[in-house]
Amino acid sequence: MTAHDSATPASPIAVGPGTAADAGAGTGTAHAGAGTVTAAPADRAPGSPAPAPSPLGVDTASGAPAGPRTGSAPRAGRAVPAGGGSGRRGGALLAGLGVVSFSLTFPGTAWGLESFGPWSLVTLRITLSALLAGALLLALRVPLPDRAHWPGLAVVAGGSLVGFPLLTTLALQTSTTAHAAVVVGLLPLATAALGALRTRRRPSRAFWCAALAGAAVVAVFTVQQSGGALSSGDVYLFAALLVCAAAYVEGGRLAAVMPGWQVVGWALVLCLPFALAGAAVALTHEPWRLTGHGIAGLVWLAAGSNCFGLYVWYRGLAAVGVPRASQLQLAQPLLTLVWSVLLLGEHLSPAAPLAAAGVLVCIVVTQRARS
Repeated sequence: MTAHDSATPASPIAVGPGTAADAGAGTGTAHAGAGTVTAAPADRAPGSPAPAPSPLGVDTASGAPAGPRTGSAPRAGRAVPAGGGSGRRGGALLAGLGVVSFSLTFPGTAWGLESFGPWSLVTLRITLSALLAGALLLALRVPLPDRAHWPGLAVVAGGSLVGFPLLTTLALQTSTTAHAAVVVGLLPLATAALGALRTRRRPSRAFWCAALAGAAVVAVFTVQQSGGALSSGDVYLFAALLVCAAAYVEGGRLAAVMPGWQVVGWALVLCLPFALAGAAVALTHEPWRLTGHGIAGLVWLAAGSNCFGLYVWYRGLAAVGVPRASQLQLAQPLLTLVWSVLLLGEHLSPAAPLAAAGVLVCIVVTQRARS
């Protein structure tokens, strides 16, 4: 499967630091077709004429969206953040929490496979998280997204909620968590590249050099951890890389026009009918045996990786931009290896501190580079 685009408004939405979207609160986000939304100035003087409508759908005097927002109504009396340092730091923190959550995905999958087959584990994971998301959306009476957003939600669902979990679960049947971490090491670069194409942004040369260097450090380290041998799961891993990068880019775009938790919630609800049918079939054809590790792994995958992790991750993407936030994932393989030692008893190479230092340097450069 390859990354693919979806139907979007005529003018692409720039998901980047300029949006500084507080996606979870439903304020400070870009409107469809509007490039960057900045903070609204003080009220106009009494009697001054209203500005002419902007062809981009933005109030040219205030910088606020000219029409009603999609997904949630703006809150009165609250200024829209302009993407300053505090907004970027908050977005980076949210994206970092998402990375920590995702770093536990492979160990959680390894635990879940102790009790369930790969197809059963993936379909049960989606079913449980979709039921949680659906219950929350129903309790809060959240309206359905606009028709224009459903293709993007389908990309999010197919990539990060179905494709990546299924492909990596199949790969982990023959690969160790260290070897599978190669995917995560290359994922930030793929996400940044697709994000630049999707939003028509051009990150600086320093950004790309640091991103390539970080990906190289992570790839060399994780391949060395796995002994340099290729397994039959590599095809699954590289396919997972492509579909997940496409989902992250589309999810970051949607999180700039609707609250991030709704992006995750509606994508999960979209998967529910297929997950229920898949679970019914898989549980009758694959053996399963309930264990403490298996149940804990399933619960974490459903509530931690699928719900909490994706929620904070897409908020971070909307706040700081796809290129910058994606580079925080360079730390994910190293975190996964730490969890593998603590939870799975795998052995960590003495090269880990050197690799960690190299990755941290690359992250600092990408965060400071002009994107």
